[in-house]
Amino acid sequence: MDTRIKAIVEAATLLFLRQGYARTQISHIAKAIDVSVGTIYHDFAGKKEIMHFVLKCTIDPDFINKEFERPITDNLFSGVENEIVSLLEQSQSDFAKHLENDIESYSFEALISDAFDILARYAAGCLFIEKNQFEFPFLAKHYKACRRKFLDTMSRYLTIFIDNGTVRPMEYLELTTTLIIEILTWWAMDRRYTSFETSDIPLELAKKICVDNILSAYRS
Repeated sequence: MDTRIKAIVEAATLLFLRQGYARTQISHIAKAIDVSVGTIYHDFAGKKEIMHFVLKCTIDPDFINKEFERPITDNLFSGVENEIVSLLEQSQSDFAKHLENDIESYSFEALISDAFDILARYAAGCLFIEKNQFEFPFLAKHYKACRRKFLDTMSRYLTIFIDNGTVRPMEYLELTTTLIIEILTWWAMDRRYTSFETSDIPLELAKKICVDNILSAYRS
């Protein structure tokens, strides 16, 4: 792994999420890792290429370990937005699979754990779309649709668990489902990237705290 590429990508990710893609300049990224602007341009052709690199790593975490010709150009990222949409749709399909197959052996605890893992796995990409939706309307449109499907799927699971007595009854099912998802989202995504106080909490501990509290609050 090229340590400077890694440093550039990590710094850019935080800046894109905290102050937005449009407001982030190459000079901001350079300052964050204490290198010159020229050094950044030695590695990347521009800000767009860095952004696409960040999104590509969401799809393929091992992408950053490859060897790259410098500067990295956008030729490497042809079709990356369509890849992201396909990934979101496949992730949603995988999340819903127990509704059709083995719901009897699927537990409330497994549901919350799986939901946390999905959100954590794609945290950087999802947050990037959320924070920069006006600059990237194609991704935002599909992301919103997937978020809606995620909510509907979670509601369907919870309805089944309520009916079989695993989860306590909820007067406002959709709103409570939204609350559960927002709790999961904060601990799986925002905690690491957009919160200044909790970014150093290990993922495993964050998951334990999040899952334990949701189970305690809603299990029958």
